Amino acid sequence: MNVKTQGISWTRATAEAKRARAAERLREAAARAARVLSEPKARVLSESKGGRRADAGMSTAEYAVGTIAACGFAGLLFKVVTSPDVQQMLVSLVQKALALAG
Repeated sequence: MNVKTQGISWTRATAEAKRARAAERLREAAARAARVLSEPKARVLSESKGGRRADAGMSTAEYAVGTIAACGFAGLLFKVVTSPDVQQMLVSLVQKALALAG
């Protein structure tokens, strides 16, 4: 049976031919895995990053930006929690919880 898919003509293969092709693909995959495992780790990492050396962590600038963002968020959270409306809501919540428990 001849099947045409996206301009490519495929012929129906026998079960034996399919098994042979699967075995060939398995050998190719095993050979690729052996090559990757035998290469030094640094080379594999650098190739996986498009030829650049892989970074192991954040740089000093990233730490600074993260710290500033965390401080800004903490300041905003402090402002919200210390506002009169939120304080009143928290006090009433605690009072209701104590009334239910007691």
